[in-house]
Amino acid sequence: MLKPIIHDPIFLAQKSEKATRADAQVITDLKDTLMANAQQCVGMAANMIGVLKNIIIVADGPRHLIMVNPTITEKTGKFETEEGCLSLPGIRPCTRYKNITVTYLDENFKKQRKRFSGWTAQIIQHEIDHCNGVLI
Repeated sequence: MLKPIIHDPIFLAQKSEKATRADAQVITDLKDTLMANAQQCVGMAANMIGVLKNIIIVADGPRHLIMVNPTITEKTGKFETEEGCLSLPGIRPCTRYKNITVTYLDENFKKQRKRFSGWTAQIIQHEIDHCNGVLI
């Protein structure tokens, strides 16, 4: 179901909780909401639709990558950049890494460990920051 985007920085600054199978509807809601905002958004975290759970979605080409309880376990290639956010107006500076390894559960709650680089890695880092209550 399409959900409204949360813009309240106080809400967005809260740390999300571990997600469980009981939160599966949030995955569907994230997919629907990301597709509705595809012209201006390449990733979302559950808190952006009002749910404080560790679930993110990333538009990775034609597919949507779902990550439940993602954790960055390795990172290399530190760089400075600027990013915008659908929830907050403007562009802000931030630090990112060119290459990351992430452990997470996929949308079927199967454990995954994958390496990402470039633009996809940057989006994942932004959305994991959201889960941790970090606002850029």
